[in-house]
Amino acid sequence: MRWDNLRLAGDGTGDQALPLFARGAITRTFDTPEFRGITFYEIHARSIINRVPGASRVPFEWTINPYRGCSHACVYCFARKTHEYLDLDAGRDFDSKIVVKVNAPDLVRRELAAPKWTGAPIAMGTNVDCYQRAEGRYRLMPGIIAALRDAANPFSILTKGSLILRDLDLLVEASQVTEVSTAVSAGFLDDDAWRAVEPGTPNPRKRLEVCATLNEHGVRCGVLMAPILPYLTDSPALLSATVRRIAEAGAVHVTPIVLHLRPGAREWFMAWLSREHPRLVPRYLELYGRGAYAPKAYQERIGRQVAELARQHGVGRATPREARRIRPPDTPQHPSEQWPQPASEPVSARGPERAQERASEHTPDQRYAHRSGRPAAETRRPPAPEQLTLL
Repeated sequence: MRWDNLRLAGDGTGDQALPLFARGAITRTFDTPEFRGITFYEIHARSIINRVPGASRVPFEWTINPYRGCSHACVYCFARKTHEYLDLDAGRDFDSKIVVKVNAPDLVRRELAAPKWTGAPIAMGTNVDCYQRAEGRYRLMPGIIAALRDAANPFSILTKGSLILRDLDLLVEASQVTEVSTAVSAGFLDDDAWRAVEPGTPNPRKRLEVCATLNEHGVRCGVLMAPILPYLTDSPALLSATVRRIAEAGAVHVTPIVLHLRPGAREWFMAWLSREHPRLVPRYLELYGRGAYAPKAYQERIGRQVAELARQHGVGRATPREARRIRPPDTPQHPSEQWPQPASEPVSARGPERAQERASEHTPDQRYAHRSGRPAAETRRPPAPEQLTLL
């Protein structure tokens, strides 16, 4: 098993008989509703500031990940595969067996003070969410942010969690001495889709309120509009409604990311899809049959739509309070931009036949104009943080 940079904490008195974990780990469960069914494994990491493999291909080189596994339980999460490095599975274990690096704040402070450290920007939330529910119990982020502030070291945070507002004062202080950027991840505003595919997260509308609050306090915050789910959350109406609310939150930017299905995430997501929307499985196999990414033409269409909607609604041009007063009417979609036409009913609708009928109204050329080559290799734009699998 891969515990190369970890040292198990404690004297073993709290151990449970877990064959996949070395004896000596402190394991804890808490009998409260928000933690029911979740087991925490408290360990001492040997290092905490990690260099990103292949950093020349991504917009950052260094990361901090105080947790492994994530109680957000997003069915599409790209990081699921990393749990297998701990001899745990990428499905239920990823959602419910959370590794906590309890010494993370002290390690950050020590490593930032090391003579070899050059003060490079550090990204957080690129693997699993550092503001998942465990953070409410373990409170690792205040110490981490304080260490970065005291070192005047630039950093960024990506999160789906509203708990980041607990540390607002620290973020404001840090932004006064170094470059601080934040982003919330919100791919859609459909409540049924949210409950179905992101069951452990705050409501997407709450995340946009977080974005507004951060910007109102001078902490720059954008939105990673991810993931956009083909045939489920990619209708023109839903895209428009989502971008409009993003603009109203005063987001400094919006970056759309279409769902990608890497090993680990692919199996878990497709199992969910086969249960909830079995008639959409062939469509997804056609979209993702050549690799982890949807066809380039589909990704580009979504990118064009979101870019135009961002222009219409004024993303990045107004403060949150101003944006709430600027509500331009939705512009009708031109027919040429409606390929492929998605299903429009909520994700929770247990009538996949209707989704299939809507999708089948279009010719094969309209549905999938691009069929050749490996989409992942053809899409050369710099990947956003949620596209990366980091250890």
